[in-house]
Amino acid sequence: MAEGIDSPRVAGLAQERLDWRFKAVPAAAYGSTVADYLASGPALDDLGTPLLTLDAAALSHNLATMAAWCATAGVDLAPHGKTTMAPALWQQQLAAGCWGITLANLPQLRVGRAFGLRRIHLANTLLDPAGLAWLAAELDGDPDFRFASWVDSERSVALMDAALRSAGAERPVDVCVELGAAGGRTGCRDLDQAMAVAQAVDRAPTLRLTGVSGYEGALAHDAGDGALAAVERYLHDLAELHRRLRSAGLLDDAEEELVTAGGSAYFDLVAQVLGPLSADHGNTRVALRSGAYLVHDDGFYHSISPLARGAGPRPFRSAMHGWARVVSRPEPGLALLDGGKRDFPYDDGLPQPQLARGRGPLTAGRITAVNDQHAFLRDAAVEVGEVLRLGLSHPCTAFDKWSLIPVLDSADSPRPRVVDLVRTFF
Repeated sequence: MAEGIDSPRVAGLAQERLDWRFKAVPAAAYGSTVADYLASGPALDDLGTPLLTLDAAALSHNLATMAAWCATAGVDLAPHGKTTMAPALWQQQLAAGCWGITLANLPQLRVGRAFGLRRIHLANTLLDPAGLAWLAAELDGDPDFRFASWVDSERSVALMDAALRSAGAERPVDVCVELGAAGGRTGCRDLDQAMAVAQAVDRAPTLRLTGVSGYEGALAHDAGDGALAAVERYLHDLAELHRRLRSAGLLDDAEEELVTAGGSAYFDLVAQVLGPLSADHGNTRVALRSGAYLVHDDGFYHSISPLARGAGPRPFRSAMHGWARVVSRPEPGLALLDGGKRDFPYDDGLPQPQLARGRGPLTAGRITAVNDQHAFLRDAAVEVGEVLRLGLSHPCTAFDKWSLIPVLDSADSPRPRVVDLVRTFF
């Protein structure tokens, strides 16, 4: 086991046999292993539509860019693995220096442990008794496994404690007190409530308080002055909660104090406000959980990413693209593509037509709606049968639609080659 993950288990994915389960794979590849198929030198032209692909050059660029940024900012990174649910990509992130992997729920946690993740941060509250019994067995059976989750109420503390006692847990489960804000998602709504939750954790023998957590991305959705100010106020409250917990001695039993926030939209502010805590207190680790940086996009994150707002020397690049074929021109100014909601993300911006394969960039046209299997393209000079490349928005709802995703050497190449197949587990 290396880099915090079971590398042989990840490598073993190359021996999986290709068949009808993987909608990105052509029928000519059925029966081959992933390794054998890649050795045959497949190209994008060999694949059908609709299709989601990754770009190897962009992935490498984003991986290196974020690692360098975090090193300069003096913060750690535990990227949110829910974005891709791809152990091979988690392995690359860990090899690049990530401190751990963040996950969102019990099924994802089980995938992480199946691939030997050694440090998992669960950005959620785990209350399911059967799930807590399973977690206790994982912790008790592997002294090298490090885990922490969140709590935001005294009730959740009591439920976790009862379930862990019933399971006979031997190791305490580390938890962070989650601070939220009015109008946000989960989390204590003020510092006094958060302190009361922390005191409840301190009284629970099966739990151990390890720090504070939160998600600033629930408070804003743009990079305007008002949004940034709201995020910054919230982060100062998170820092104040950490100070109060330390002053009250409630973090004295922690192996290390953890302060964690930071999605992919405002991680610069997180580093600016919370980063100094690790220098002020030698036992404090400040960890970002940005998950979308590796894949990035041509939509929401393209416009809001801190590196697009000047917080770094170079921006991320979109590493995902959709490919769809024009299947109908039923009336002037309207074309129907063979990819829709079942294939591409649409919850945070519709796909954007970028180019026609073999012909070049599209200078006009917009997708105005998507059905399950079709996209409505208007005002574009395209012909039936042409394959279009689409820019996409929001990687978190792209990967879940594909169990195997081809990786191209470069989506900008005249004839892209398939250099890898990424397996996902949703």
